[in-house]
Amino acid sequence: MTEQMRVDEFLAAVLEITQPLDPFDMPLLDAHGAIIASDVSAGDRLVLKAGTLIQSRQIGLAASIGLSRLPTRPHPRVVVLSAGPDLVEPGMDLVDEEEYETNSWLLTTAVREVGAVAYRVHSIPDDESELRAVIEDQLVRADLVIISGERHDDSFALINRTLQLLGEIRDVELAIADSGRHGFGKIGPDQTPVVVLPGDPMAAYTSFELFVRPMIRQMMGALEIHRPS
Repeated sequence: MTEQMRVDEFLAAVLEITQPLDPFDMPLLDAHGAIIASDVSAGDRLVLKAGTLIQSRQIGLAASIGLSRLPTRPHPRVVVLSAGPDLVEPGMDLVDEEEYETNSWLLTTAVREVGAVAYRVHSIPDDESELRAVIEDQLVRADLVIISGERHDDSFALINRTLQLLGEIRDVELAIADSGRHGFGKIGPDQTPVVVLPGDPMAAYTSFELFVRPMIRQMMGALEIHRPS
């Protein structure tokens, strides 16, 4: 059953299914671009605050106080895929009602810009059994899964029906004009968070900025998960 949700309700719901990833100590150079997981002090002086992005200044400061490793949260691993019988990879010829698959390219690079590790699935499943097999195969390397479909959400039923076999998924219609269909939940043995975005590229990117980017930032343990207003 499709739920009606406001934007703030949907944001709160998707943030609830994501948590900061477990921290671990990382060698200095490997820690570059990650987030400090806990406060770092030199004696009684706080030198690096939890939630800070580790850049060259933080690396240099850590080295200057004798640290060879930093407590960090790992970069979230995000799997991005699209599904639908009418989707075609760029570079191929279109036939009849086919359309070029755009969203996985758009969303994979958007995920990387946030600071996560993005895996784009190169196959485009077009039936339930194939889509389920692809998703189950990808869960081993996913902290978050993002799925979208065709431009007019024609494949939303396929995606939603398949995800229901793997976990508990909520089908959502947002209170935004022309926002498209959305979904979210947890799937697989590890209860991996999944978000379904609309097929229209503009709507998908808008929803990524509003909802998925904060999810990834929260998983990273960032101090600020939203863009400055």
